[in-house]
Amino acid sequence: MATHTVFNQVPPLDGYNPADYPVIADALVQAGATDAFPEVHEVGAMAGSAEVIELGDLAEAHPPVLTTHDRYGNRIDEVAYDPSYHELMRHATSFGLHGTPWEDQRPHAHLVRAVKMHLWGQADPGHLCPISMTYAVVPALRANPELAKQFEPGLAAREYDFGLRAPHTKRALIAGMSMTEKQGGSDVRANTTRAVQQPDGTYSITGHKWFTSAPMSDLFLTLANTDAGVTCFLVPRVLPDGTRNPFFLQRLKDKLGNRSNASSEVEYDNTVGYLVGEEGRGVPTIIEMVNMTRLDCTLATGTLMRVGVQQAAHHAAHRKAFGAYLTDQPLMQNVLADLAIEAEGATLVGLWLASLVDRGDDQAQALRRVGLAVSKYYVCKRGPMHAAEALECLGGNGYVENSRMPRLYREAPLLSIWEGSGNVAALDLLRALAKQPAALGVFFDEIEQSAAHDRTLAGSLTSLKDQFTDFDSLQYRARYVVGQMAQLLQASLLVRYGNPAVAEAYVRSRIGAEHGDVFGTLPVGVDTGTIIDRATPKVAS
Repeated sequence: MATHTVFNQVPPLDGYNPADYPVIADALVQAGATDAFPEVHEVGAMAGSAEVIELGDLAEAHPPVLTTHDRYGNRIDEVAYDPSYHELMRHATSFGLHGTPWEDQRPHAHLVRAVKMHLWGQADPGHLCPISMTYAVVPALRANPELAKQFEPGLAAREYDFGLRAPHTKRALIAGMSMTEKQGGSDVRANTTRAVQQPDGTYSITGHKWFTSAPMSDLFLTLANTDAGVTCFLVPRVLPDGTRNPFFLQRLKDKLGNRSNASSEVEYDNTVGYLVGEEGRGVPTIIEMVNMTRLDCTLATGTLMRVGVQQAAHHAAHRKAFGAYLTDQPLMQNVLADLAIEAEGATLVGLWLASLVDRGDDQAQALRRVGLAVSKYYVCKRGPMHAAEALECLGGNGYVENSRMPRLYREAPLLSIWEGSGNVAALDLLRALAKQPAALGVFFDEIEQSAAHDRTLAGSLTSLKDQFTDFDSLQYRARYVVGQMAQLLQASLLVRYGNPAVAEAYVRSRIGAEHGDVFGTLPVGVDTGTIIDRATPKVAS
């Protein structure tokens, strides 16, 4: 018996192409990578399809399960995933989101990969953890050219070959990273795991790791102590003769979010490892991998922001309250435009950082080192508050689990924690400048290109430079200074490459201080119509 008529409900957001997000085209055009449009739109069409959205829902709803022993009592340490997870992995590897760019000779291979990661990330963030680590392991692995020659082809292969078998017998490989221990966390120099060289040149590793994601990967970079200090090693799950390397999974973490991705505690017991880099130089070696996964954390936060504001804008375009559609009401316009500005700035800086990987010259590497340090801190720190505000735009309908918003809300804090939480990320800038003081000047020169034509930027750049005159208190002030650097970098990029309405609003609100302490406090005169239109997904009728 019907008690009421259902109306004023928002249709699901699917069947759209997130590659139509204008920031994507802006970045590719600016870089001269327009030849990538067809493959980018192919990824976007799939990512926005109802079928792939369902795959992400299934992977989230059916987390991985650990089996430590088989029915006979043999130790197997295997993790079983829902079939949806494997399907997502097959797509991601076929798109070349893992190690492929390192062997791709195109001049914009890393930028194109970053765009596709940004798009595909909306399907399910969890499975992109092993994809990201497989991408990031390559530059670190090159510290041992023999190992790189042996494994890079498998890490770059556009296939997905799941299962624990000897790496040389597989069509494709997935790599992981196993660094932190329970007593130290990000302080890896507090690690106690030991490695002892064997007569055959391998090392025997004994100890534990507190967080090891994607434990069914084929290869792992790990840290252990030798007499020379913290050292980097490559640990395969299966040895060349087909026997299992001792790699004991104690349990899987019960996490707030990122549920489709297995994160485990691992014990090493005379586990075979291969030296990567020099003994005692483990941190500088593995940081090559960490810096690339930090880039992916920044990109992934931009994805969450874009998805959040698109969900909010779609809702507002279809939902009426107090006699008008939400999107036509001035205060909601302020909120949506503010969320959209944040998402554009975060997305643009992430893609810009990826383009610097393609450039590869000394100036680009200095810019990437500083720009990544400040952006990893700031963009990922802004992610959770952005997700909360986007969720609130949907009201109670955004707070239920069959909405997409709770998953964004749970996922966002992880990206600030992964690869060094807020303080670690902020202090990374100070470490970078201590090793490469001239990089700060390169960063300032980059901002100057926009500041020369904008008085607000010019004044803020002068103020920022003054922050570096008192080095004694710089560590105490690191969050403030790094945040200011990140905002100026985004403003500079938006002024030079972005949409004029977005750039003006960003500068006035973030740099010119015409902004409150929450989203939705933009100054009067901002072109909210243009900004919201850029963020609103175009769903085919």
